[in-house]
This record gives sequence, structure tokens and C-alpha cells, in this order.
Amino acid sequence: MARPPILSRSEFEKTMQQLSGVPLTLGLLDIDHFKQLNDSLGHAEGDRVLRQVERLLSGSIPAGSSVARLGGDEYAIILPESASETALILFDEIIKHFQINRESEWPRSLSLSVGIASRPAHAESSSDLQRAADEALLRAKREGRGRACIYVDSKMVLKSNYYPKSQLERLAKLASAHSRTEASLLREALDDLIEKNRGAL
Repeated sequence: MARPPILSRSEFEKTMQQLSGVPLTLGLLDIDHFKQLNDSLGHAEGDRVLRQVERLLSGSIPAGSSVARLGGDEYAIILPESASETALILFDEIIKHFQINRESEWPRSLSLSVGIASRPAHAESSSDLQRAADEALLRAKREGRGRACIYVDSKMVLKSNYYPKSQLERLAKLASAHSRTEASLLREALDDLIEKNRGAL
């Protein structure tokens, strides 16, 4: 089966426009420490890295999905009708495959980081979806690179300090089933609690 072509930034924006309102997951991928490789091994070697990443992405995504190079070592992957949790599994496999099959002369620090956001769970508009995926990518970088992270509402980042893991897992499943963010479900529950105890306030 022929690999899908790598889209340009303008083609990516056009595709996102065509998919306006369609449930999808967007992954933003960045090659960690790519500049260091370019500086130490040269741009020809950097081009080899880009070609390998593009072959890996186009050969790994499901039918109907798209890969675009946004510029430099940044890529966007559009996965229509795909949940963020499904995308996380896919990107984890892609990251591991790259780590295992990298060229021996490439530095060990060279890895892939991915930020994931879904519509409608995390955002509605394409621009908000891209911002959410970009925020998730920055978190992947902060947490050590070479990993994929799903967007988390910034107000809820520390919720793991207050709730046991079993409850958080149930909350995540509930949010996915209702295409809602975990934060919005928790706010709704808090509103209900305040309403029920209005007389005591």
C-alpha cells in the first residue's frame, strides 16, 4: 500500500479547515535535540533523520489520517475519529520504534516528543486544538522528552495530589465516554455539591 504524502503547512491548514467540526485527535511531534545533531553531524545527516521520521509516521498512521511537516523538525499528525487515548498508544509505539531503530552514529539524546489534543474533549476550534496540543508537547519536553503527553487542563494538573489513582482512572474513562474534559466534569460535580448544600452555606 502506498504511503500517504507528507503535507506542507498550507496543506495541513487546508485539511484542518475541511475537517472543521469533525471529532479528531491532533498530534504535534518535535525531534528532541535535532539542532545539536545538525550542528555536530551536518545538515545532510539531519535530512536523513527527517526522512526516517517521515517514513515512520506515514507508515504507522491509520488509513484516512494525515502527516504534515510544519517546518524544521516539527510535524503534525491528524487522526480523524480517533480518541486521545488511542493516539497515545500509537505515538508511544512510534517513539519506541524510533529509539530502537535509530542509526548508531546518531546521539542517544535524539528522540521524539509528541503533544496530543482531541476535539471535542479538549477544544472545539482548530486554533484552540493546536494550542492544546502545543501545550501538551511542552509538557512532554518538561517531563524529560522522548514521550507523548495528552493535554491536561492547567487548572487540574495537580489533581493527582488529591484523588486516588482508581478514581482518576474512572474519571478519565467517564470524560472520554462523554467527550468532555476531566476538569469540566469535576467542576460540574462541585456545582452540584454546592447546590445540594446551599442551605448550609
